[in-house]
Amino acid sequence: MSEFTHFDKDGNAIMVDVSEKKDTVREALAIGSISMSKECYNKVKEGSMKKGDVLGIARVAGIMGAKKTSELIPLCHILNLSKVEIEFSLDDENSVITASCVAKTVGKTGVEMEALTGVNVCLLTIYDMCKAVDKGMIISDIKLVKKTGGKSGIWTRKVDE
Repeated sequence: MSEFTHFDKDGNAIMVDVSEKKDTVREALAIGSISMSKECYNKVKEGSMKKGDVLGIARVAGIMGAKKTSELIPLCHILNLSKVEIEFSLDDENSVITASCVAKTVGKTGVEMEALTGVNVCLLTIYDMCKAVDKGMIISDIKLVKKTGGKSGIWTRKVDE
């Protein structure tokens, strides 16, 4: 098991010094889902929610969230993102929307936190826009699926994880 990198020898929280690391292309993919009532799901899918285009606004919110990650997560580095992309898949049978967020940069540290933050903000925006119709929505299964770049190279979640 690796050592925790965000603590000094005395156990104090630190921001990791990445100044000696090489710039590499780094990309991360995170996903998460929100389940809702059939009525709510249909309104989102049809675009008839009172607040407007839920998925369009959630997409922009997710991109904005990824860009603000270092302001929300105390020890995250500020990254110059070169790409943030949000996509949705709709499960009509179970009334579930799955969001994915890809974040990419060329830099000294990874973009996993940006991808995870982007997908979280995206799903929270869906909840916010739909809560008048369904307060019982469930946000779940948020996880990193893949990351590339840096010294550790490619990491991919196993199918059963």
